[in-house]
Amino acid sequence: MTREEKSWILNDWANSAYSVAITTAILPVYFKKVASQGLHDSLSTALWAYANTFATLVVALMAPLLGTLADYRGRKMPLFAGFTVLGVAATAFLALAGPGAWKLCLTLYVISAIGYAGSGIFYDAFLPDVTSKGKMDWISSLGFGWGYFGSTLPFIASLVIIMNPEWIGRDGAGATRASFVLIACWWLLFSLPMMLRVKQRYGLDPEPRPIRASWRRLIATVKNIRQYRAAFLFLLAYFFYIDGVSTIIKMAGVFGSDVGIDTNRLLLIFLVIQLVAFPFAILFGHLAKTFGTRKLLLAGIAVYMGVCAYAPFIRSEGGFWVLAMLVASAQGGVQALSRSAFATLIPANRAAEFFGFYNIFGRFAAVLGPLIYGVLVHTTGSSRFAAVGLLPLFAIGAALLFFVPMGARPVKEGELNRLAE
Repeated sequence: MTREEKSWILNDWANSAYSVAITTAILPVYFKKVASQGLHDSLSTALWAYANTFATLVVALMAPLLGTLADYRGRKMPLFAGFTVLGVAATAFLALAGPGAWKLCLTLYVISAIGYAGSGIFYDAFLPDVTSKGKMDWISSLGFGWGYFGSTLPFIASLVIIMNPEWIGRDGAGATRASFVLIACWWLLFSLPMMLRVKQRYGLDPEPRPIRASWRRLIATVKNIRQYRAAFLFLLAYFFYIDGVSTIIKMAGVFGSDVGIDTNRLLLIFLVIQLVAFPFAILFGHLAKTFGTRKLLLAGIAVYMGVCAYAPFIRSEGGFWVLAMLVASAQGGVQALSRSAFATLIPANRAAEFFGFYNIFGRFAAVLGPLIYGVLVHTTGSSRFAAVGLLPLFAIGAALLFFVPMGARPVKEGELNRLAE
């Protein structure tokens, strides 16, 4: 691998610590057990779902214009760095959210989630800049794979602190808040190689009125959507199946808590998920070379459908372990191959604009899933049956994926210029 490919992969190593600790494991459990003290269990679960809905909605609304702006030469990295710093700062300030401070906790979480998701738009868009089309599946899978493995290190350190709070002179809740600072430092430290070494190779020449020009290009892209049939048909499939994936990731912590698993055991399960997901994400990248990207994506979606069908039958920790291992086997592969498949269908010099659409489809999808989940929990009073409501999302996404012409020729720069004119 080149130095730029390694630096790009290292950013997955950096921000995956946020994904597992803040989005999936430590913060959801802390919110349920400490920050939401005084709230009913079903209400706190619903509030967590609604906070995720709001954060993803904000990013979804910003993504297309931000992506279009980032396609100007020299703009992609400052936007990536700015959103990364925003997410890091909000994550560190979560240490201020003590017992019963659910409003502060949710506010800081939303800000950190916006920073994390916003930086992800530009990170994904750098994939065509750092590697060739033939290596995208492999490099993208390595990013997710090493991200899963790297995230276990600060996660283990956080677990050690949380389980031995006396080592730092805190109680359990105080040790958990200290872990938020640790995660923020890890994220920032290992994002630095990406900021310092990765360069934007493809882009558009700067214009006097970049925002106005960006809107014009964005409107032209939407008006001429038929010119990008393969990319947008893929996005439509992605909209549905990634909705289910992201909802399961975000609601796994509160689901386990509602099943009755204690905090320490739940955190251990999430640690094992990361370790198991590491080799499976890389395996998906290898198998895609032999069987093709579409078949591997469909296999991952099928696993998730099994997870949704199995969820209502979980009554014990053992059942949750089975569900967790199923998720671990498919999660990284589906995410990695989705990113690389889309990157092969778009023009490299407007990657940020198209990944803006990629993120808006993903984020708007992530609005729907947690909302469905939250409403079903509120209505039925059970997290187990709420998971079944995600099944149609995976089924529709899989059906649409059959019609995507994988490997279709991306629209060339000259054609895009004529369309914009």
